[in-house]
Order: sequence, then structure tokens, then C-alpha cells
Amino acid sequence: MVDAARARKLADRIQQIVAEMLERRIKDPRLGFVTVTDTRITNDLRDATVYYTVYGSDGERAETAAALESAKGVIRSEVGRKTGVRHTPSLTFVMDSLMENAAHIDDLLAKARAKDAEVAKAAQDASPAGDANPYRENGLDEDEDEDDDLDEDGEDVDGHDAAGGGEDDRSGRPPS
Repeated sequence: MVDAARARKLADRIQQIVAEMLERRIKDPRLGFVTVTDTRITNDLRDATVYYTVYGSDGERAETAAALESAKGVIRSEVGRKTGVRHTPSLTFVMDSLMENAAHIDDLLAKARAKDAEVAKAAQDASPAGDANPYRENGLDEDEDEDDDLDEDGEDVDGHDAAGGGEDDRSGRPPS
């Protein structure tokens, strides 16, 4: 097996060679506007998968796939010549669905924005169902006082006096 860094470098080099070949040397009229997006190679450096996108209709994509399949041998020979590896990897061309995925994500984001606008419009005139501020202020209710823990003689029933002194219930030490 080969380390991952060498495999990645070889995959990048194959991507460059294939892109250059498609741009300059392959003159097939079926070849559309092709962009090589990625190349991945197996750990044993025997098989390389070249991902590409084609701008155009489904018919143009099919013609481009056929053109790439027919030029595979010439491209593989050039890859072997320019990389200098002992065994030239076999090439597999795979249509990258990146553009379709991006368009689908854009559609989903547009729908989400429309729903957010709907919710914002509905919330514009809305009022809270309960109190405007349902949370306690400083940990106390409006009708609760600090003096509620005192008995009729003014003694603190839970171990704290009104001035904050007294003993802590858990440790028996005065609070610091």
C-alpha cells in the first residue's frame, strides 16, 4: 500500500493531465464544455476515478460521456507517460452531480426563505399568549418577599436572617 499523501499527489497530477488533455488534445466534436472537478485513486494506485461536469442538456452530457469513453485509452497513455509510475492506473469517468446538488440546495434555501418571510409576516402583529415577561426577575415572584421566611417573632425559619448572616444549611459554616 501507498501512503495517503502520495496517492493524493498522484490523483491531483492525474486531474491536471486529464484536464489539459481535454482542453488541448482531444478534438472529439461530441465533447461538450467539460470541467474536471475531482480525481480519486485507490490506495494501490491501480484505479483512478475522474469526476467531471458538463454544461448543457442531457443529450450533450450523454455525448460527452461517450467521447470520454472513446478517448480513455489515449488519455491513459498520456497519464502513464507524464506521471512515470510503474503501473498506469485505469481510468473511470464519472459524471459529477455537483451542479444538480447545488441547484437542489438553492431551491431548498429559496423555499426556506419564503417560509421564514411567511412566519415573520405572521409574527409582526402577534402578541405573547401569556405575560409579556414570563420569567422571574432576580429569582423572585412579584408577590414573594425576602421576609416571607420569618416567623412571627422575626426569626429566620430556614437558618438565614434578613441581613444575610446566619449559618449555611449544608456545611454548618457561616457564609463567606
